[in-house]
Parts: sequence; C-alpha cells; structure tokens
Amino acid sequence: MYPHHNRGKSFFNIYQCSELALSRPLRPAHCSPAIISDVPARGKFITFEGLDGSGKSTQIEKLARSLRAHGLSVSVTREPGGTATGEKIREVLLHSATAGLSPLTEMALMFASRAQHIHEVILPALAEGRIVLCDRFTDSTEAYQGGGRKLGIKPVLQLHEILCGNLQPDLTVLLDNEVAFSVERARRRNRGRKNSHSAKDENRFEQENRAFFGRVRHAYLAIAEREPQRVQVVNARGTPGETHAIIMELMRKKLKI
Repeated sequence: MYPHHNRGKSFFNIYQCSELALSRPLRPAHCSPAIISDVPARGKFITFEGLDGSGKSTQIEKLARSLRAHGLSVSVTREPGGTATGEKIREVLLHSATAGLSPLTEMALMFASRAQHIHEVILPALAEGRIVLCDRFTDSTEAYQGGGRKLGIKPVLQLHEILCGNLQPDLTVLLDNEVAFSVERARRRNRGRKNSHSAKDENRFEQENRAFFGRVRHAYLAIAEREPQRVQVVNARGTPGETHAIIMELMRKKLKI
C-alpha cells in the first residue's frame, strides 16, 4: 500500500526515520533532516499525470465538479506553479524563449516550485480535510527530466525525499495516449493560445522531438509498473466523458469516494 493506508497516525512523519520514508522503491534508507512538520491526515491527495495533450486539465475539471456536487471540499492546483513563487518558476521553465537551461537546472527548478507548493498549498489543504487534485507532481519530473532528459531515476527520487519529505499521493491517474496524438494536440492547443493576447506562452516542451516524448511515456509506464497500487493507467483514447467515467469508478474503488 502507499503511505496513506494508516490513517490513524500523522499524515506523514515527514523527514523522519520510519517505514513511510522507505515507501517508494529506490529511496535512500537513511534519515533526512526534519524540514516540514507533521500534518494530521484527513484529506486525500490525487495527482494527474501524462503527456502534454493527454487531457489532464479537462479531466481534473470534470472530477472537481463531480466531487463538489457530492458535497466534498476540493482544491485544484498544478505544477510547476500553484503558488506565487511557483508560477514565476513556471514561466521560466515553460516559456519558449527560455534557452540554455541544463537538464539539472530544469530539474532543480521543478523541485524548488514543488517544495514551496507542498509547504504553502498541499499540506495545509490536506490538513483541512480537503481533496487535493494536482495537475502533475514528482512523477512528471521522473518522466520528463529523468526519462526525457536522460537524468535517470535516482536523482529525482533522492531530491523528492530530501525536498518533499517523500510525500506520496493517495492515487495517481496516469492518462495514457499515443505520443503522436498527444503531442499534436498539445501543439494545436498552444498554437491557439498564440492568437490570444491574454494567454501565456508555455510552448517550450512542445518544441521537443518525438523521441523525447517517447522516452517520457516509457518512463511513465515504468513508474506505473513499479507502483501499481498507487498509479492507475487510464486509456485516454476515448471521449472525455468516457475517460471521466473510468476515473470516477477509480475514485469509488480506490478511495471510497
């Protein structure tokens, strides 16, 4: 089981020597310094992953509406971003004019945004008993920087333990589609944004080639194989309504929502 199975105890003994700190494969077994204090475990943390253009934003919106219709308190957030500081980092990372970032710098910026996001948004919302729906989390860094940029798994997981306290979602929905379809959909979306004066330029990753996105998808599927109880692969080739129905069934089965 992923770390949320023991709900009677604190949310995560973050940065403490406990079995929770070792919940993810390849995590270093040593004790890390306590940076984030314990937070009572009352909420649910659900992340959405997948290639750009896989339909994450649409499905998060649909799920949020459905959960709220059932009287549940929901927070919707995203990465990189989610905080004032994180949104500034997001602009650097995603703007097509950003050039010359090394893969390590890119990964470090992703985690800088994430550490602030956890501290400022995610943990407080969970402590209030809210359901947090997050568009991307550390799996994205493992897929895009670890896989796409060829940095490998180890540095991503080490930084996740050090900077994020090994925080794990209750459930991760991985929307899977063909690389060609997802990339073309993302590029088409971003071309449409160029015609809007209010839309931000977030095209930097869409400029990568098919081989890059192939490595990203392969890394995602490897995570799902490694952590099958947490990561649920959803075939996103159907209509948005069909995909939403599958996700709602997951909510009922996995989280009893």
